[in-house]
Amino acid sequence: METSAVLLEKPEHLTLETVRLKDPDQDEVVVRVINSGISTGTEKLLWSGAMPPFPGLGYPLVPGYEAVGEILEAPKSASLKVGDLVFVPGSNGFVDAKGLFGGSARHLVTPVSRVTKINSEIGEQGVLYALAATARHALTGPDAKFPDLIIGHGALGRLLARITMIAGGKPPTVWEIDEKRVSGASGYEVVHPDDDAKNNYSSVFDASGRSDLLDDWISHCAVGAEIVLAGFYADRINFAFPQAFMREIKIRISAEWKQPDMRAVNSMVDEGHLSLDGLITNRAPAEDAAWAYRTAFEDESCSKMVLDWGNLQ
Repeated sequence: METSAVLLEKPEHLTLETVRLKDPDQDEVVVRVINSGISTGTEKLLWSGAMPPFPGLGYPLVPGYEAVGEILEAPKSASLKVGDLVFVPGSNGFVDAKGLFGGSARHLVTPVSRVTKINSEIGEQGVLYALAATARHALTGPDAKFPDLIIGHGALGRLLARITMIAGGKPPTVWEIDEKRVSGASGYEVVHPDDDAKNNYSSVFDASGRSDLLDDWISHCAVGAEIVLAGFYADRINFAFPQAFMREIKIRISAEWKQPDMRAVNSMVDEGHLSLDGLITNRAPAEDAAWAYRTAFEDESCSKMVLDWGNLQ
């Protein structure tokens, strides 16, 4: 089989190409993608060439790990059926390209165990499931506390705040330096860090992906506070030791989401507890993928870009 796919041939060289798909094994499904999301964190590092060495990383590659589509083929023994709407966290089913991520294509071949059936009415918002699961995973780590400060009011920061309050936590404060991202808060406050004099935060979650601001965050922490790194960081994490020493700061790294996180998010959305409204800011047809990716990475007002694959075969 062949399909249209976004192809990163090398850093900053992205095109829409026809690539070959592997034949599906007996435990795999074929999905026709309707929408895929563009990550301004991990995918930006792939696009720029700044991604640190990672098992399976190489070019050319198909980026993306936020795809929503319909099942075209499924094993007879699977609970999923043809026509089901599913979330797909990428695919390694390409012949001509690496699929370390592999979600930005019209058709995907992937193990049935990797896909999640979602409500047929969710539409393009389904691409946000990976971010929501990432937020949920960060909030349920070992000895996790609800955040009282979140760094960044992009899509991940907003989901952290929303899930915190759904789970019974107090409304967190959110720091944001970009005026275009200040709006959209519901039940919590978004402030510029320069306007926040509080210095006794006990649980700080970073959703900005910045690795150069730890000193500032630590200066606003209470003794024994925990800082959770919920993004993905290309640069080494550095901070001045004395003030961290004086406060006995703990730093926790939150890894990628797991299936229990995805199931929990699916239930929260399906039952109407978690709203995904207002998180998608930009849309583009897949034919304009090169423009869409560059816009997602360079336009600060773009919180989440979604590609529409509906016009492609």
